[in-house]
Amino acid sequence: MAEKSQLCSVWVGSETGILKGVSLSKKQAFNFSEASTLSRDQEVCVLSWGDPLETEVLLGCVSGEVRTFSTEKGRYIEHRQCSEPGLGRFIGLAVYDSSLVTCVESGLLKVWPEGSEDCVEVAVGQGVCRMRQDPTQRHRVATGGKENPLKVWDLQKPEAPIFTAKNVRNDWLDLRVPVWVKDLQFIPGSDKIVTCTGHHQVRVYDPSCPTRRPVLETTYEEYPLTALSLTPDHSSVVVGNTHGQLAIIDLRKGLVRGCLKGLAGSVRGLQCHPSLPLVASCGLDRFLRVHSLTDRTLQHKVYLKSRLNCLLLSSRDNLEEGPAGLVGEEGVKEEEEGQGDEVWDTMETVTDRVSKRAAEESEGRTGKKKRKAAK
Repeated sequence: MAEKSQLCSVWVGSETGILKGVSLSKKQAFNFSEASTLSRDQEVCVLSWGDPLETEVLLGCVSGEVRTFSTEKGRYIEHRQCSEPGLGRFIGLAVYDSSLVTCVESGLLKVWPEGSEDCVEVAVGQGVCRMRQDPTQRHRVATGGKENPLKVWDLQKPEAPIFTAKNVRNDWLDLRVPVWVKDLQFIPGSDKIVTCTGHHQVRVYDPSCPTRRPVLETTYEEYPLTALSLTPDHSSVVVGNTHGQLAIIDLRKGLVRGCLKGLAGSVRGLQCHPSLPLVASCGLDRFLRVHSLTDRTLQHKVYLKSRLNCLLLSSRDNLEEGPAGLVGEEGVKEEEEGQGDEVWDTMETVTDRVSKRAAEESEGRTGKKKRKAAK
């Protein structure tokens, strides 16, 4: 299994509790879980890297367990119970100064020091949908959810948030606009944060702005947005919604630069490569797709058999290159376009069958007329 795990450049978590590794170079996918121990309690909610070298993958399960998978050894090396099932699903994992940071839907954020069972608990509010870490200042995290506005926390001083977003002004009917943050991400090189909401809004916040309201706001379609990811140049963001629609939105003008086609179900996981113009997505249609951000074409499409919740994309620059001569025995091959066309070509179409039936009926009528004429 170690040889297979070293081939994988994309990691996907499924509802059945299976961690799936996908090798784009070999066009294969591998399951890294024992089928005899699978249950709904092991459903993978969130994935995160456990170290800067990307040799460990952290899995947050519905049961409240956080598992550590080694990509070098190809097996799980640690299991840790970090929450109770009654507190909700994991909505974010992070690592800060050798400490594990977890957050669940009930709003309980915990910091677990390495080698200790005691943790620091922070109440971030009910109904949290997402927790993310600042990639440049790793002691800062941001949270947001349903009727829980965007908040930025300093883990060194977790008593109170260092920034709390203020709701936008009332709409044209003077009604309060509901708050529903579904996903968020820090914009590297600045203090700004981009969010997407369950009311199809994309917003950019600047904590240095005294109003605490969005400095940019735009909308996309009319369905709830579920995931977002910044492009490598940080000037645009890719968003996905519950109807399988992906769009690239310019953060400078708030305009849609283009759409990515091919999805058929709700988008659950979305991540752009940090240096290459590629974006990976997965969702309820059981496919992993990799699109190009330059010409918006579909580069890879892999069927993974299970409904997918989250994904993790490797940051190495050679995603499509793997060790030579290393091919897995078991895997799910990439779907080839046009596969099975020969079978469909040999099948009789419905129109041909109807035309034959009409011809037989017409011949029967002419035969009856001839018999009547002969009498």
